[in-house]
Amino acid sequence: MTEPGTPKKKPASSSSAECPLCHGVGFVRRDVPPGHPDFGQAIPCRCIAVQRQQRRISALLEASNLGLLTRMTFDTFKPNGHGLNPHMQDNLRKAYEKARSYAANPQGWLVFRGSYGCGKTHLAAAIANEQVARGNSVLFVVVPDLLDYLRAAFAPSSSATFDQRFEALRTAPLLILDDLGAHSTTPWAQEKLFQILNYRYNAQLPTVITTNCELDMFDPRLRSRLMELEWSTMVQILAPDFRGTAVVEQSELSSLGLHKEQTFEAFDLREGDPALDAAQKSNLRRALATARAYAEEPTGWLVLTGGYGCGKTHLAAAIANQCVDSGNPAIFVVVPDLLDHLRAAFAPSSTVTFDRRFDEIRRAPMLVIDDLGSQSATPWAQEKLFQLFDHRYNAQLPTVITMTRDVDLDPRLKTRIMDTTRCRILEITAPSYRGEGRSNPPPKPRSTPSPSRGRRGLGVAR
Repeated sequence: MTEPGTPKKKPASSSSAECPLCHGVGFVRRDVPPGHPDFGQAIPCRCIAVQRQQRRISALLEASNLGLLTRMTFDTFKPNGHGLNPHMQDNLRKAYEKARSYAANPQGWLVFRGSYGCGKTHLAAAIANEQVARGNSVLFVVVPDLLDYLRAAFAPSSSATFDQRFEALRTAPLLILDDLGAHSTTPWAQEKLFQILNYRYNAQLPTVITTNCELDMFDPRLRSRLMELEWSTMVQILAPDFRGTAVVEQSELSSLGLHKEQTFEAFDLREGDPALDAAQKSNLRRALATARAYAEEPTGWLVLTGGYGCGKTHLAAAIANQCVDSGNPAIFVVVPDLLDHLRAAFAPSSTVTFDRRFDEIRRAPMLVIDDLGSQSATPWAQEKLFQLFDHRYNAQLPTVITMTRDVDLDPRLKTRIMDTTRCRILEITAPSYRGEGRSNPPPKPRSTPSPSRGRRGLGVAR
């Protein structure tokens, strides 16, 4: 039996664009012996199958709501980003590979979290485009548009009822929700979103979600679905805005400009200082080498502790300066200044909201927090600092912290710093560069004096 050969009918004229098998008729007869079920039957030519597939894909694209996002494919995505450090490149490539793997076999939920312009929408759209190219149905929708789409169903002129639109959303074979959290948080909106996602969770329908919000901002019921480890995969993207310029601009939060002279080359190892013994000089050399190594590959947390004026702020600033010199953003901020910036966001004259300001600091690709423990220990300040550090701990964002030996930390924060799998504590034992007598300020009055309390609590080894 041969592949389709004899056309049912040949037209009077044919063009070079016509199918060489059916000559534009669309049907052929198969070369089979009498008695075969297909003998003498007109069957669709292969070109018809191709045309049908093309029409199906066009229909799927139209139904997908991708619109201009059809250009966002895996081929057009830059998995190495633009000018990213090795840590961020590795993070972005892993997100890219996770998206490709999911697109090949959509199972469970895939949640992309990251700042504005980091590439999460591109990856979500690439998954949708890949599924459409494979001939599968997908629905891509921006969450605020989704809610408007549902509200519009109540209009007298609506072409579909609310129930029809709601059913299409919650039963889509693959649903992609872009920018979850950007919607107005009315009780109605919260309830509809939960109903959609709860249905898909119970029905185990593949779903892709992008968001730049923290999970604690969502309805607790929805948050529990997003955090279901057996069904939902969370991918944190650390890359900054792809649409940004190649020039690293300093955040107004950062005071790194005041420390531009504090580099690794300018760090004084005090080799000829008679006030230091051999162990202290060795400790300084180790501190410098540790800070340099961290700046080359910033992963996890680095905590520099010691007396006032021992050089810990210099090394922390040097790490930030090298990061910026390498073309990567970094924020250097003293803790009391940070809290002042956050409080100022509540002022009527502020040009930035508190949420945006707080988000900027907790998502910073590299954050250097100087003089932790010097802030006023109000409940509000303690809570904001814990939220900041807790996010960076869970997201595993590079963070450098400086603090004095005897700092009294919030127990919740102390547990994060004590986690040696993510945090390294280095105590600088050298006295102050500005003189032995100024290495520590006068002791603060305490109800029960305990000079070594801070060191024991942190478990810092000399």
